[in-house]
Amino acid sequence: MKMDRQKFEIARARACMSQADFEAAGIPKGTLCRAMSGRGLKPETLGKIAKVLNVDVTQIMK
Repeated sequence: MKMDRQKFEIARARACMSQADFEAAGIPKGTLCRAMSGRGLKPETLGKIAKVLNVDVTQIMK
């Protein structure tokens, strides 16, 4: 599954989250870099990112 970078950035801005916030929530920097570069993620990983942002996964996926 792929994450839509623009949708992710909008959700991230709304949640006022920094890279450190994602790392504290258990999402490594490398995972976010991979997702933002357009590479695929496991469904559960995309789900974790959505959960941290408090959005439905469909709001940040392509």
